[in-house]
Amino acid sequence: QVQLVESGGGLVQAGGSLRLSCAASGRTFSRNHMGWFRQAPGKEREIVAVISWSGGITYYADSVKGRFTISRDNTKNTMYLQMNSLKPEDTAVYYCAATKNWDYARSTNGYDYWGQGTQVTVSS
Repeated sequence: QVQLVESGGGLVQAGGSLRLSCAASGRTFSRNHMGWFRQAPGKEREIVAVISWSGGITYYADSVKGRFTISRDNTKNTMYLQMNSLKPEDTAVYYCAATKNWDYARSTNGYDYWGQGTQVTVSS
């Protein structure tokens, strides 16, 4: 069992930066691949970035590539999402999630555990 808690969301102007954190409970964090997802009002949940259990492999959605950086610290049971050059279209609730199956890590349906989400609002 893995429990996930996101933090770091807020209101920021376009062009600004935020860093999201995802704190995990349990001793199996380092065995899970992790992902960040987001859901804007009226839209489906979409993938933002994914990181392998070791941190050695990452994947980014085209919409955030070059602006966002995913990372993790297994000694702290924490994953991060550094978001730079934010745009109004990045406004959404951001969720972190965990999965043991890398084959499905790029799918919203491939995750076993989810956090409650944190709101990110980017004003123009």
